[in-house]
Amino acid sequence: MRKGIHPEYGPVVFRDRAANYAFLTRSTMTSEKTIEWEDGATYPVVDVEISDVSHPFYTGTARVLDTAGRVERFERRYGKKG
Repeated sequence: MRKGIHPEYGPVVFRDRAANYAFLTRSTMTSEKTIEWEDGATYPVVDVEISDVSHPFYTGTARVLDTAGRVERFERRYGKKG
């Protein structure tokens, strides 16, 4: 790779404020805010609005459609052909 054209890639803490959850990973994102992590080192912290901990799809709070009821209603209305 050419020197000087790529952003710095280093450890960053991403914090989901809604779920009070944080994780340490590597990223090119930076922040002026810092946080002291569990290992005692200080890392930049990026606040996010949603993560896998608070997203309805992953938490199971997403609306689930009753597909079985819809199929039965369709068969009652139009008759089961077979």
